[in-house]
Amino acid sequence: MRGSVTVPRRAAAAVAGTALLLPLLGAAPSAPPGAEASASRLQSAFGAAAAEYGVPLSVLLGVSYLQSRWDAHAGAPSVTGGYGPMHLTDARTALAGAVHHSEGTEDARGDQARAPLVPEERIPQSGEIPARLRTLPKAAELTGLSTARLREDPAANVAGGAALLAAAQRELGEPASADPADWYGAVALFSGADDRATAAAYANDVFGVIRTGGERVTDAGQRVVLAAQPGLRPDTAALAGAGLRAPAAGDTECPASVPCEWIPAPYEEFGDDDYGNHDLGDRPASQKIEYIVVHDTEGRWEGVLNMVQDPTYVSWHYSLRSTDGHVAQHVKAEDVGWHAGNWYVNAKSIGLEHEGFLAQPDAWYTEAMYRSSARLVKYLARKYGIPLDRQHILGHDTVPGPTAATVRSMHTDPGPYWDWRHYFELLGRPFGPTAGQDGGMVTIRPDYATHHPLFTGCAAAGEPCAAHGSSAVRLYSGPGTSYPLIKDIGLGSTPGTGVNDLSSRVSTGQQFAVAGRDGDWTAIWYLGQKAWFENPAQAPTAVNATGPVVTPKDGRDSVPVYGRAYPEASAYPAGVPAQPVSPLPYQLLKGQKYVVGGAVPGEYYYAVTFDAASHRVVVGEDLYYEIQFGHRVAFVRAADVRVVPAAG
Repeated sequence: MRGSVTVPRRAAAAVAGTALLLPLLGAAPSAPPGAEASASRLQSAFGAAAAEYGVPLSVLLGVSYLQSRWDAHAGAPSVTGGYGPMHLTDARTALAGAVHHSEGTEDARGDQARAPLVPEERIPQSGEIPARLRTLPKAAELTGLSTARLREDPAANVAGGAALLAAAQRELGEPASADPADWYGAVALFSGADDRATAAAYANDVFGVIRTGGERVTDAGQRVVLAAQPGLRPDTAALAGAGLRAPAAGDTECPASVPCEWIPAPYEEFGDDDYGNHDLGDRPASQKIEYIVVHDTEGRWEGVLNMVQDPTYVSWHYSLRSTDGHVAQHVKAEDVGWHAGNWYVNAKSIGLEHEGFLAQPDAWYTEAMYRSSARLVKYLARKYGIPLDRQHILGHDTVPGPTAATVRSMHTDPGPYWDWRHYFELLGRPFGPTAGQDGGMVTIRPDYATHHPLFTGCAAAGEPCAAHGSSAVRLYSGPGTSYPLIKDIGLGSTPGTGVNDLSSRVSTGQQFAVAGRDGDWTAIWYLGQKAWFENPAQAPTAVNATGPVVTPKDGRDSVPVYGRAYPEASAYPAGVPAQPVSPLPYQLLKGQKYVVGGAVPGEYYYAVTFDAASHRVVVGEDLYYEIQFGHRVAFVRAADVRVVPAAG
């Protein structure tokens, strides 16, 4: 029996207009014969909940899409303890089963001119669980349904979300109107944001989804349809009475569409001539910003903010919250964060930490965070001239170890469960074929939802991780799974299926030169060897591409590969110690080809003191090419290679 806190039924108004022609929000394959009724259960649940609680159907569907894209995730919690299509949060329950996971021991600064910076590992502590992470218990009170049912039953979960929206509408003193335009304030409150800008941005996204409309088949095979309402203009004035705070905007560097708060990382001296937790710079005037690095936090929001405000810890430029896409900026883009484990990359990048966990496949990221991140990245890329591709929008897991000794310690986040395909669709740069089979290159692009490679070690060593969609494709030494996995000589370990083992896998959006084809298998050049992956025509894991590649110059049997593009020794001025140009333990061999990400000058940022007056940018004569060499990018000297067409 439902709780007594309900509002009049308005079923007819809630479901009106569902016959409109709809654009697609995602792939929607046809249901098998006889499955139509089964595949529409979730749609019916949305209609029933909308009628029960007097919430317009389009509002309920729009909110759910921004939370989960209508997926149920088999009852598993998100990174912030959100359950089901409505992402009802019960962080206390989710935290009880959480497993903290360590995925690297790198020196976050990665500068050999200074002592290694490896702070003691700590689990972010967030103290009291905020209200935005306790919406599921509140939904239980409103509906009379058990918390277990709200977590596990998608229909009950949808009803709980409808009850919360209706309660928010009453809290604002607004009637249970049949007009979606009257629900702007309630949608904003549903986000859980405590500041007006974030709540408004969330509501704007929801109403943007409603205006566009769409349909999608969910992870449970449920077809959900949202009718487009292109002329819908919500009453934004309703948010004024919500009592939300103004964010501490400061002088943040964010687009107008992204709610952004200034929570600065400290630049302070402490101890024996030590300081933290970043370096002052003058970018892009002093050196070009080439990269944006995508991380996950391995901790929850409040605890992560506590750590970045510690002068003895490391730093990054932005943090993104999962529940509502809220952004906090900590370091100015002109300054250098200590986040990527490679000083060359740090000095030329902006770091983004996303609230999440690498080794919890079912701890899914919300659509709100993906969208907020994509908007921020598009803004930064446009402002600083950063190409929107996988050789410039890096995962932390694709940043190379700067030296041979650091290869094993590098981090592996955001890991195989970050949806790069969807992320780049949101960036407006979807990965599609750019050539026929004779193009000479491939772009890795499995279907995230249906591609479930085996991973182990998420909860316990050797134990299989939960089956889940993934951006990763596994590599073998021959055209079949009976062949051994490709080995990474830099890691020196036997390759396996561990969730942190990057030895033998590539990721969505990465591009490689084709080295051969054999039936359903395609070979690429990878870490100095030929590597094979399954790529059947009926379920391809890559699409054909073309473009420039590098190969050793004539007369060279091999050329060295580097983890950083540092200048030659003669380029360093007096008072700045020359940094070694040390190769990684790999070779680019004669006859092999690797995709070019761009040309960069040899460059080193000397910043070893608190006083920025001594900082210097050293630029050499040597030119390098960034290449997609393995799972991680790498660099080769232009003097050692020639650039040719991939199919040449």
